[in-house]
Formats: sequence, structure tokens, C-alpha cells
Amino acid sequence: MKRNASRGLAYEEDLLFELSRPGRRGADTPAYDIPRVDVEDLLGGLLRDDVAALPEVSEVDVVRHFTRMSTWNAAVDLGLYPLGSCTMKYNPKVNERVARLPGFSHAHPMAPAVDNQGLLGLCFELEQWLAEISGMDRVTLQPAAGAQGELAGIMMIRAYHEQRGDTRRQKVLVPDSAHGTNPASAALNGYDIVAVPSGEDGILHPEAVAERMTDEIAALMITNPNTLGLFESHIAELCDVVHAGGGLVYGDGANLNALLGVSRPGDMGIDVMHYNLHKTFSTPHGGGGPGAGPVGIKASLAPYLPTPVVEQGPDGFFWNHDLPDSIGRLHGNHGNVGMLVRAYTYILALGAEGLRRSTDLAVLNANYLLACLREHYHVPIDRPVMHECIVSDRGLAETGITTMDVAKRLIDHGYHPPTIYFPLIVAGAMMIEPTESESLEGLDRFVEALVEIADEARTDPETVRTAPHHTRHRRLDETRAARKPILRWQPPTEPA
Repeated sequence: MKRNASRGLAYEEDLLFELSRPGRRGADTPAYDIPRVDVEDLLGGLLRDDVAALPEVSEVDVVRHFTRMSTWNAAVDLGLYPLGSCTMKYNPKVNERVARLPGFSHAHPMAPAVDNQGLLGLCFELEQWLAEISGMDRVTLQPAAGAQGELAGIMMIRAYHEQRGDTRRQKVLVPDSAHGTNPASAALNGYDIVAVPSGEDGILHPEAVAERMTDEIAALMITNPNTLGLFESHIAELCDVVHAGGGLVYGDGANLNALLGVSRPGDMGIDVMHYNLHKTFSTPHGGGGPGAGPVGIKASLAPYLPTPVVEQGPDGFFWNHDLPDSIGRLHGNHGNVGMLVRAYTYILALGAEGLRRSTDLAVLNANYLLACLREHYHVPIDRPVMHECIVSDRGLAETGITTMDVAKRLIDHGYHPPTIYFPLIVAGAMMIEPTESESLEGLDRFVEALVEIADEARTDPETVRTAPHHTRHRRLDETRAARKPILRWQPPTEPA
């Protein structure tokens, strides 16, 4: 038996396999009434003769096991989730209720349009809203994540240049402050990457882009605000430089939560961008999904949109497959429907004023954290930020405590660590994004934990270096876990 110190409760830590006892049953399923011969015809060689070695446990053991496991996970519903650049904001429960309405949750992607008018109408209206929010002309909801949205956007840029016969453009400019998926998306489209360094002030300067702008450059990919949490104040000039050279500008919309209702990427000169609906529009992501990465474009790229696109005619909404220059299908017709419904509900509930208010609070919260932490951690570029702030372990160098140690010790305080060692241009970076969801009291508790760790690093560094101390497992060998993962349960080895 183990004792959970935080709750004062005793519990068994055994896995279901270890709790298994012959004859125990957690469910009573009726015998199937399909003749075995029919099953054999249907499954052929896939039909197994032996009984699967599943654990035999009671219902209460199953319920306790999975309920207990659920409490070991970090979650936005339990507290601040400060992952920088991930925008892990609170997801209102009304979003979940609406997403579970049968007309949305049971919709088949290939159902006739006449039977899916409600869902098609939602998709059509959501596209209009996203276009208005970002200053774009058209939107596709197909991409299932931000990375796939990037892929789609760069595919459309390539199609645009090829349609014009401009095949010399085989390079993409990517700033050193960009997200890591940016160069990957460009490379997947066959482009060579040309890195562009940021200035000492942490932002991109027109001269640096102009120096690298040639007739081989297809596009500039830029994240604004960038991964330092700074607004690219030269964005209009940067776009002018690229456009004058015949290229297009891709805007990474992962940090759109800093711009809602304040400014629009399309007005800055951005030609194509993706939206992380699961970030900006309220559904925290994790565990590999689900996500949604719609793409907004200017009219010049409309012929290359993924098909089908939802349109409105005299008889209602319908799927239009007739785009001869389309880059093709990237996903199911509707994309990830649940994420679209949640985003629609979120925008509808907040309205224009609410979206603007969310940005105001997100920016205020990030700057409040920076002001509170400035005396305790090194700030690489000390200036007002947008939605997230960056500190580093440079000020703790004499103690031997690293960013990894701080992150592990935060777990003992009940917090998921922030994004660490990113952006790569800051050594020992901690990227913290509080979002607008957190109250002043919640921010103060988080600051108190980080300040306590900084003090502890100077007075009791060994405690920080060996953290976490209050988790089921101590610090793991992360290199070994990545290179030699154990992906399935193994029975305990009998002692020799």
C-alpha cells in the first residue's frame, strides 16, 4: 500500500494486471448470437483461437484504477498550465456540451449535404468569422493541426508560384525565432531553408530579409508575436520587402491569442496563415490531439484551396469539389468536427468585445509575471512582451541549478513546467504563457513557487537538483526513455 500525502488516503498502486485474480469479472456481457462459422468467414485468419490474456478484475478495481490514474495527469481544470506558445487556456464547459450534440458528434463525413445542413452552416459561418478576425479573404477548415495547416499553406504557395511558371523559387526564409515546425513544413514541400537572424532586440529587421531576398525565395515564414513573446514591429516593412521581390509571406498563427480584436495579420501584409483552434479558441491540446489548424488566405491563393470547400447556394450549403488547381484533399471533409464546434461556441459566446478582452488579459498577465520574476531570474530581452515571457537559468549559474532542475521542482509545487530550452536562441530558456484564464491570485501562487525555487537553488541546491520528490516516480532518464521506450506492460521478473 502507498499513502498519498496530498490527500491522506491509502491506495494500492498495483497495475490492473497485478490485481488480476482468476474468475473476477468487471462486466457481464451477453453471449453473442452470431454463428461461429459466420464469424470465421468474416474474419478469416484474424480470428484467434486462444483467449486474450486480459486482467481479471472486479468493476470496483477498474473504476478505482482509472479514476486514480486520472488524478496523476496535469490539466487546465486543476491549475495553471504555463506551456509557452501552447496557449493552454481554460475550456468552458458549454463548449463540450455543444460539441456533444448528436447532430455534430454523430455526423458522418460522407453524409449528403442535405442531411448535414446544420454542420455545414456552422463550418461556413466559422470560416467567415476566422477570415474577419484575421483579415483574410478565405479559410479552409480541413487541416487537423497547426503543423498540417503550415503544410497546406506552403503547398498553396508552391502551387501559386508554379501556376505562374516561377519555378526558380526553391527557398524559404525562416527567422531564428520561428517555431520548429516552420522549417519542417517548408522542407516537406521540397524547399531549402534560409535562416534569418533576429536583431539584438529580439525581432526581425527589414535589412536582414532584404539581404537574403532573391528571385529564388518563394516565401518568408514568420511567427508574430515571435517565440520571445515580442511583437514584430517591422512586420509591414518585412512583408513589403518580400512582396517586392516576388515572394509571399506565411504567418504562423500559433500566437494569435496576443492579437485578437487588436490587430489582424492580413492587414499587416500576411498572405496565408494557420489558426490553432485548439489554442486560441479554447480547447487545450495534449496527448497527441485532437487539434484543428484551419488556414486563412488572401484571394490570390483561393484557386489552390484544399477540396472540397463548403459554399452557400440558393438551396442551402453544399460541398464544392470543382477547383481544378486545388492542392487536393488533406483530411476528411469537415476536419476535426469537435474542435470546430468548440471554437464556434467560444467565439459566439465571447463576441468581438470578449475576444479583445481575452487578448488584453493575456498580455497583462504575461507582463505581470515578467515584472514579478525579473529580480529572481535572468530576463534575456527585458522589454514589454505580448502573451508570453521568457526567463532563463543564467542568474542561477553559480548554484549549478539548471532550467531542467527548476522545471522538475515546479512539479513538486503542483504545476506543469513551462516550455523549456525553447526558443533555441536563448540558452536555458523558460517560456511561460499564463493566458487570460488565470486570476491575480493564481498568478501570485505561481510566482511564489518560482521565487521559492530560486531561493532554494541558493540555499539548498541538492533538493532542487534531485526533484521531483512528491511524484510516484522520481526523475527519469529522459534520454533512455526517448531512445529505448518501454511501450507495454511486462510481468515482474522472478528473483533468481
